[in-house]
Parts: sequence; C-alpha cells; structure tokens
Amino acid sequence: MAKRDTSSVGAPCWVDTWQPDPRAAKDFYGELFGWTFDAAIPMSGFDGEYFPARLDGHLVAGLGQSPPQSAAGWLTHVRVGDIENALVHVEQAGGKRLGSFDALAQAALVTDSSGVLFCLRQAGRNDGVALADQPNSWAMSSLHTPDLDRAREFYGALFNWQLESTPDAPFSLWLREGQMVAVATATDGVSVPPHWSVNFAVSSADKTADLAVALGGGILMAPTNTPGFRSAVISDPWGGVVAVSAVTT
Repeated sequence: MAKRDTSSVGAPCWVDTWQPDPRAAKDFYGELFGWTFDAAIPMSGFDGEYFPARLDGHLVAGLGQSPPQSAAGWLTHVRVGDIENALVHVEQAGGKRLGSFDALAQAALVTDSSGVLFCLRQAGRNDGVALADQPNSWAMSSLHTPDLDRAREFYGALFNWQLESTPDAPFSLWLREGQMVAVATATDGVSVPPHWSVNFAVSSADKTADLAVALGGGILMAPTNTPGFRSAVISDPWGGVVAVSAVTT
C-alpha cells in the first residue's frame, strides 16, 4: 500500500479485533499472520481480556473481548490529543459516543454520522502500531460509505481530513495536511454495509486466503488482481472480516 501518516494526531494509528472468544482468536490470527501475543491485560471499562499482538517483537495490533451479543470485527483507531474534547466534537458532528475503555491506551468507541464504528485513541501512551506496511502488518483502513459527502463533512469537521478523488480508481484518498491517512470507497450501503475495513499486507494473498480456510475461516472475495496488488477478503471463524493485499510487479 502507499505510504501514509500513522504518527500524527488526527491520523489512524491502531487496529484491533474484538472477539467472542479471544483466546481461540489468538490461535487463528497467530497462525495466519505469524503473530505472538503479550500476556492478557484487563479491558478497563469493558469486561474481558485484551492481548497486544506482535510481529518480530513489534506491536502491530490488538485482540480483545467483544461485548455480549456483539459480532466479531475489526476496528480502526484515530489518534487524538484530548479524548474528552474529541468526544464532544463527535457528537457535534452528528456521531455518537458508545463507551470508553483502556487497553494499552485510553480509548473510546464511537460512531460517525452514518453509524459506522471506529475508535478514538488518546495520544501519549502506547498509542499506535510500531510496525506497518510490511508483510503481516497493517497496510490501510478504508471507509466504505454510501454517502461520501456526509463522510467528508463529518471527518473534515472532526479531524480536518480532506477527500481527494483518484483518477481511474474506484476509491478516494483521505488527506490531512497533504498527507494520506486512509481511503474512502462509495458503496450502495446494502450489499456492502457502511463500515471501516482493515487491510493487512501479506506476501501472498492466495496462500493467506488458503491458510484462513484451513484454520476454519472463509473467503468472501477470492484473490483478485488490481493495479499493483493482488487482494482477497477473508473471514475468521467468528465472522470478523479482514482484507489482505500483496504487492505485485
């Protein structure tokens, strides 16, 4: 994936998956991406355990307990300078606050003005990935929405993001102060519900998709060639969805 900003306040900086069975999910993602996991830490504010994931010793993601009756899924976190002030602005921009928690860093679960889940993450303490854009680490997050204008208004007001169209490509780029921070894709809102997708870089999309199936997961989009990449969308055994992409020449 293209180089993006993950280090600034106002940029996506962390991803994690919340699972109904975190210890079983550790086994799946550990095998799938070659991750190891730190000892469990409590999710203050939410009941359950949280496991920081590492690749070659570097923090790359997190895995935690999902609330009761909640589906498994991946979340993208955006770094903020003052989480309480940011929560006020979320509501002013038409979003909602759903709850605060602490797992490595102070964070809050929110929705945007279209109801899409994401997290705010307080800057200053374990507030971002230590490795990205390498095989088996986070490569990109993409907002899928049926209303790009509404998304532009919300994320522009909250994070000062600008949306820039990409010639001959089915997606637009989120920019902040001229630096790319994420991607946006227009959807019909039905066959692809509004959500923030998470994409991991891999060495081979085909091998990763096959391994996901062997580990009990599934394939939602078979490996497909796009300009510069071969990508697939896979599901874990509990319904969490993640995209994987390998650079092609």
